[in-house]
Order: sequence, then structure tokens, then C-alpha cells
Amino acid sequence: MPLASQNLSGGYERQLIVKQVNLNLQTGEWLSLLGANGSGKSTFLKLLCRILKPFQGKVLLDGKAIHSLPPPVVARKIAILPQQQIVPAGITVEQLVSLGRTPHQPWYQWDLSAEDKEQVAIAIQETQLESFRHRPVEQLSGGERQRAFLALALAQNPQVLLLDEPTTYLDINYQLQLLELLKNLNKQGLTIITVLHEINLAVRYSHRLALLKSGQLYIIGDVPTVLTPENLAQVFGVEVAVIDTPVGLQICPISC
Repeated sequence: MPLASQNLSGGYERQLIVKQVNLNLQTGEWLSLLGANGSGKSTFLKLLCRILKPFQGKVLLDGKAIHSLPPPVVARKIAILPQQQIVPAGITVEQLVSLGRTPHQPWYQWDLSAEDKEQVAIAIQETQLESFRHRPVEQLSGGERQRAFLALALAQNPQVLLLDEPTTYLDINYQLQLLELLKNLNKQGLTIITVLHEINLAVRYSHRLALLKSGQLYIIGDVPTVLTPENLAQVFGVEVAVIDTPVGLQICPISC
């Protein structure tokens, strides 16, 4: 398994948010983290990719403690698409995506190698940004900008991709475009973890779901196991009906 957490606890300064979470990510799967606001989803993601240092427990990357590994080694295996991205003024799509090759370059190398250029081109092609490659990122629409930062992550050529609310601020058309793109990448072998608010989208695209409640792992499993009215009532405090649709199981909220 490429990524695992063992008794993982952490948060910010002295505020404990994530509490003793044990999770094993399977190679080639798509796992979505779901939970109410403040349940610890984004914090858990930051702990997994070592943006945050755990208070207790550890994260294993290919069986090795992630905080014992050099940052470039981690960056070659894990990429993250955060909720908020900072766009440097004037940087083009191609220049932004090229930054994804930094973990693969020695410190003294400034220019992209032939392999680097190939990986950048592949990332731009996979995210369908060929016609935008010379356009400043700040001039892109929300959906186009999200694809540009996804291309940056893909240029790292990671084993695991972590995405924190990738569909936020996108209309339904761009949401589906982005998730269909991720679905194709997942089919090619990319292992994915997403934090999502949209339960029905998570259910539609994920192999497994993990429900977090008050910083703890409430339940993890395949969609039929996790997506029950009882589980959603406990985690979200809402009454729902689970219905079968042309895209699989979905929920219909009834009352809070």
C-alpha cells in the first residue's frame, strides 16, 4: 500500500483536531473523505502529506515514516492540490506546470531536461490545456485554473494525488469535467484521495468512502457499506433516502 496512517493525531499548535486515525490506502484506488464542517478532513489531508507534523502516530509512505524522508523524495511520490492556490503574477500555464518538475531536478539545474519537458507536455495534454499553455494563469476561468494546478501536480509524476475540495467554486459542468479527468487518471493507475463536500459526487466516483466525525474515523468501506441513512444521520445530522440511479447509489436529503 502506498500510504497509511497509524494512530495519527494532530492539529494546529495545541488544538487537537484529528484523533488516532488508522487508514490504509490501496494502490490504484480512489478514496474520498467525507464529514461535516470542522470534522478534520482537510487537517487529516495535511497530516498525510506532511504539511502538518503529527502530535502522535505516524504516516507511512511505501512503508517508511514520511517525516524521516527527504522532502524531494516525498514530493516525487505525493502531490497535493490544495483548496486555495496562490497564483504568481504573470506566470503562464506552461511555466506553472513546469514547477512540478522541481522535485526531480538537482539543486543546480535550472533548465528543464528533455524528460522534464516531456512530463510537462503530458500533464498539459492530460488536462486539455494545450490552447492555454502560453496564457497567464490569472486570466483563466475558475475551472481552467483548477486544471492548471492539477497539471502542476501531475507534472510531479506522483504515485498518490491528494485533492482538497477540488470542485469548490466550480459549476456543475466544470465539476463533472474535473472529476471525469480524475477518473481517467485513476484508471491509468494514479491513486487518489479527495476531500469533498458533495456527497453524491464522492459516491459516484470513489471506490471507498471514509466518514470523519469530530476528528475520528467513524467508518470506512465501499459505497454500499458506508452510504446508509444511519451512518449519514450520525455523521451529518440529516435524514436521507438512499436511491438507485443511472450513475449508482445517490442520496436525497429529507430533513435535518
